[in-house]
Amino acid sequence: MNDNEHEFHDEAEEIRAETAAAAPELAEHDRVGELEKALEEAQSKALYAAAEQQNVRRRLEKEMADARSYAAAGFARDMLAIKDHIDRALAAVSDELRTDTTAANFLAGIEATARELESVFTRNGVERVASKGLPLDPHRHQAMIEILSDEEPGTVIEEMQAGYVMKDRLLRPALVGVAKKSG
Repeated sequence: MNDNEHEFHDEAEEIRAETAAAAPELAEHDRVGELEKALEEAQSKALYAAAEQQNVRRRLEKEMADARSYAAAGFARDMLAIKDHIDRALAAVSDELRTDTTAANFLAGIEATARELESVFTRNGVERVASKGLPLDPHRHQAMIEILSDEEPGTVIEEMQAGYVMKDRLLRPALVGVAKKSG
């Protein structure tokens, strides 16, 4: 606005203010305008609050779903140590001991326990991480040693300890040995 327009605007406001006192409908019109503006602001704030509430509700629902899905992850991780001990015990049993009747019955019970533990893991979405023969995946494998080999460098050629996932969450990485170019 230039100076003339400012003067004209200011003069118009003065005239409006003077006549508003004598014209209640003009004051009422101004009050309606103020109320409409206040209503628009209140509606805008209400919409924002409703959107924020919906976002919070969605976040909470996702957190609850994740909590339900992975509630057993800590327990499953702890059970992996027990599975490792059972597997090592069974692997250490000699063929001679397996032919002994008393030992064979005892071993059958341990093997049944191992199978049941594996069944419980399967029902709860706990799966062994595939390793041997695959390229090293730093999200699922932890390389412990490099081994001279004719295999493609970086290929998993030995598994020292099995890794496990629960659904899509890593419980424990597989401890592996990877191929290193010989020569």
